[in-house]
Amino acid sequence: MAAPYDLNDSSVFVIVGSGAGGGTLGTQLALKGIDTVILEAGKRHETWDFINDEWDSFSQLAWTDKRMTSGSWDISRTFPNLPAWIVKSVGGSTVHWAGASLRFQEHEFKTRTHYGEIAGANLLDWPIDLKELEPWYAQAEDRMGVTRTNGIPGLPGNNNFKVLEAGAKKIGYKEVHTGRMAINSEPRDDRGSCMQLGFCFQGCKSGAKWSTLVAEIPKGEATGKLEVRPECQVLRIEHDAQGKVTGVVYADANGVEQRQKARAVAVAGNSIESPRLLLNSHSNQFKDGLANSSGQVGRNYMRHTTGSVYGIFDKPVHMYRGTTMAGIVRDEARHDTSRGFAGGYEFETLSLGLPFMAAFLDPQKWGRDFSSAMDQYQNMAGLWIVGEDMPREENRITLADEKDAFGMPVASVHFEDHENDTAMRNHAYKQGSAIYEAVGAVRTIHTPPYPSTHNLGTNRMSEKASDGVVNRFGQTHDIPNLFVSDGSQFTTGAAENPTLTIVALALRQADHIAGRMARGEL
Repeated sequence: MAAPYDLNDSSVFVIVGSGAGGGTLGTQLALKGIDTVILEAGKRHETWDFINDEWDSFSQLAWTDKRMTSGSWDISRTFPNLPAWIVKSVGGSTVHWAGASLRFQEHEFKTRTHYGEIAGANLLDWPIDLKELEPWYAQAEDRMGVTRTNGIPGLPGNNNFKVLEAGAKKIGYKEVHTGRMAINSEPRDDRGSCMQLGFCFQGCKSGAKWSTLVAEIPKGEATGKLEVRPECQVLRIEHDAQGKVTGVVYADANGVEQRQKARAVAVAGNSIESPRLLLNSHSNQFKDGLANSSGQVGRNYMRHTTGSVYGIFDKPVHMYRGTTMAGIVRDEARHDTSRGFAGGYEFETLSLGLPFMAAFLDPQKWGRDFSSAMDQYQNMAGLWIVGEDMPREENRITLADEKDAFGMPVASVHFEDHENDTAMRNHAYKQGSAIYEAVGAVRTIHTPPYPSTHNLGTNRMSEKASDGVVNRFGQTHDIPNLFVSDGSQFTTGAAENPTLTIVALALRQADHIAGRMARGEL
């Protein structure tokens, strides 16, 4: 474990956030011998602390600080102060994620080229492509132990998967399996294999699921070059007269303001907190917030086109037994406008426990329809839709008038579905119902999107400084020693779960940063 770094040590690399981006970047920099401090707003929980109970676990791990919402999306009505279901704890949302680890497809890096002009969408090609990212994807898959790569077998299929697979194959889908999952299907990396406990969203008590908490940060700390400070909420980033970042001001566990000097800063607080921090760090020199000469900080917020379909059968399925998301249908992930929309989507198995099902199945609605579905809980099978949503300038994060406990304006999240998103979701609802009806479902239920776990965009990557916030290495266009290392740098969202790409980009960014430091450029 690293001895604490001095607050006045201006040679340290400071990272805000310890999730897929920040935790991976911090560990990788430490492994390269670079002095690194990660500031994490949440507490540090370990595998033995995790709670296999949905509500208690939510209270322990979730980012429940108040947020504001606006726009026509369901969330502004059903969960107006909880637009995102992410984690405030060391390891970030890798503690809560399901483990699905998929590479983006080639065309998804160049949507402006492939989809053309789509009215009301702010499409832009990424400044990198699949070929360039392939070595980093390979490195990430090996590091995370992704099943069906590197000779690692797939996870076994639970009942929920068996129902999905039978129905999907019956209606003609071909690419159906238990997924590429960053969950050990056999012992690996000093961690055991999946015990099929079914509480993947509640932290994974066995440690079989990859997270930066169990699989990265301890390796970084073992070098003596990484210090992780929990319960440290960063309030603003400071800079000098030349516009270079000099450090961060944060509130420690006692609410006392501290200032950590830095040679460079990487922001990795997710697509709501990262733009909030940049906007809140405004100064006389940067009146609209840091790295915001383009006006794009906070804009182009994406959350994936989601929703769920549940099938009710006349016999028990017990969908909650086994790995939550080990099951995928990928046939619809292609770009094929004959379906009435650009981009694609995939189906993944999903199960919620009874407490969450009561909250999310049909939010804020009660009555016979709802209660009869809940009565049939053990006979349910469930799937989640994840599809590419359109970036829109007006879907954005701004600073609200209301302030948090530290006097920092809370984030306000505005979102409206693009008509492409709605067409995709409706197609997916129809196909999801067809999957279950093909194997005898007596009823299917379409559930609106939950508070978002895939928060993307808001500090997007762009070739030109006028189009986005960061360049191809996640370095801000405006400030050479300020980086973004999370999903907020995504130019577009793709149909795949984002974590593998966040990790691949963080590994690539670490090499880039180490190279620039060695050349004296940072």
